[in-house]
Amino acid sequence: MTESVPVRCPACGREHAYSPPEYPCVCGAPVSVPVPLGGTAVEIRHRSWEDSWAEVACRSCGADGHWPQPEFICSCGATIRLAVAEGAPSEDSPAPDRPAFRPLTIRTAHDAVACAAQFLRWLGFEDVRPSAPRSADGVDLRGPEIVGAVNPATHPTGVRGIETLWLHGLSENAVPIAFSLAGYDRQARSRADELQLPLFVMDLTGTPQPVNDPADLLLRERDPGSRD
Repeated sequence: MTESVPVRCPACGREHAYSPPEYPCVCGAPVSVPVPLGGTAVEIRHRSWEDSWAEVACRSCGADGHWPQPEFICSCGATIRLAVAEGAPSEDSPAPDRPAFRPLTIRTAHDAVACAAQFLRWLGFEDVRPSAPRSADGVDLRGPEIVGAVNPATHPTGVRGIETLWLHGLSENAVPIAFSLAGYDRQARSRADELQLPLFVMDLTGTPQPVNDPADLLLRERDPGSRD
């Protein structure tokens, strides 16, 4: 919850307690446009598109976003805009905790792919996009850093699927990551360990869980709170 700041209407002199609203970042964390204590308040007489937005970075994932400028309407009828504080965290600030992952209930194969994409974005991989329909090469997710395969079937993922995914990661210079609703057979898990390929299993509640050491390592490496 953001703290309120005292603001005086420049039109009538009436004092207000203004609380900046919060907006949802793509990572799920709340973002608010910071308003400085004692900042300038001006009456808006003419609007422009450029002046209606402020660029603020999310403190959880660091993504830049454009959010509505802090404004309110005084009881005298004037529309008041507030100055925006320099809200970006400094380089020596401690890394913020990552917000909890928000599961996506899985009812269809499309839901499984969407859940895996959401999980990878939560880990900090950017521009992760599903392949719809599934590409012939068996890759369901792609991003600048990753390739992913999602098996929504009721049978475990086999070793061929793991090796194919690993080859795609090798050729595209990307991290291969596998997701499965029914898990992995023994050969697939053994081969994934040899190739250092992260394996995740998902249940119908949509919460991916690591099932091998490479997946555990990936979670630790992508955790902002664990970085120096």
